[in-house]
Amino acid sequence: MTSQEAVRRALRAQTVEVPSWAFGNSGTRFKVFAQAGVPRDPYEKIADAAQVHLHTGVAPKVSLHIPWDRVDDYGKLASHAADLGLRIGAINANVFQDDDYMLGSVTNPDPRIRRKATDHLLDCVDIMDATGSHDLKLWFADGLNYPGQDDLAARQDRLAAALREVYDRLGAGQRMLLEYKLFEPAFYATDVPDWGTAYAHCLQLGPQATVVVDTGHHAPGTNIEFLVAFLLRAGKLGGFDFNSRFYADDDLMVGAADPFQLFRIMYEVVRGGGYTSEVAFMLDQCHNIEAKIPAIIRSVMNVQEATAKALLVDGDALGAAQRTGDVLEANAVLMDAYNTDVRPLLAEVRQEMGLDPDPIGAYRRSGWAEKIVEERVGGQQAGWGA
Repeated sequence: MTSQEAVRRALRAQTVEVPSWAFGNSGTRFKVFAQAGVPRDPYEKIADAAQVHLHTGVAPKVSLHIPWDRVDDYGKLASHAADLGLRIGAINANVFQDDDYMLGSVTNPDPRIRRKATDHLLDCVDIMDATGSHDLKLWFADGLNYPGQDDLAARQDRLAAALREVYDRLGAGQRMLLEYKLFEPAFYATDVPDWGTAYAHCLQLGPQATVVVDTGHHAPGTNIEFLVAFLLRAGKLGGFDFNSRFYADDDLMVGAADPFQLFRIMYEVVRGGGYTSEVAFMLDQCHNIEAKIPAIIRSVMNVQEATAKALLVDGDALGAAQRTGDVLEANAVLMDAYNTDVRPLLAEVRQEMGLDPDPIGAYRRSGWAEKIVEERVGGQQAGWGA
């Protein structure tokens, strides 16, 4: 059984990466809802991200989205982050919001458009170099709406060619994280629809290519912890995009819909050695109707709680029950850990880190929410596309 001190040490070392775009305005496909105090540029997004780390102590990295976070001087942006106690995390490429990409980006039948998309991915590697980022995260909206619209196999060839060119551009210590999504915006066929497709491409590319598991990108009933265990075993789990879903890719706060699923995922991560490896725990969420910074703080806390429960699983007792075929006891060991109230433990860990035991309360008392509403007047608020 893991000792309490080992659990505390693991929780103090945890890192959850927050997304810059979650601090901007967002909404549904019908309406984007503006909020007062929303950042107007990447510098203000990073300032808000710093508030999350200030109050949780485990969110020292912020992901960028290009071109939404485009600036003239990325070294300066990285220095700004460092001044606030942060590092630049994954660089997320965007090849889905240009009119040229209506029929796809790197899988488009037009070679000019494929070149344009691939060049954007290469530019993102340049940004990695300038910011000190180690991860390039790729998600492609490419797909088909109708049978016969394009050649399914040819599109995989085009995808493989683009991925190979970008992979070969990576430097030492840099990784390609390939994301997948079951559907949307394509309805008939998606070019990277599942973990198996992403895994196959990463396997062909080499050790610097790994799979990203977005917890909202699966068919209903998918056993996500199984594929996490599989990818960990194969050495191909690069990271997570944590969020929560009820029906499709809802991008709600992680753990909101099914906290038990989040616990099961984190247990497989801990059991499989992913917690102490380079697996990146990233949030990918949009906060449409709730205040953004406290929603992200709450999401980080949800990941912490699931992790703490996973670390408390009595591995010896579980292994003994599994070896003897004691089905009920094995399940009971997991449920005992899941049903443990870890909030007092996490409050103590935060105090050991010199933090307020109540991150949400500390943020509300800080005055930051009122400060940004007062100061961020005028200009163009950040949101989808900026």
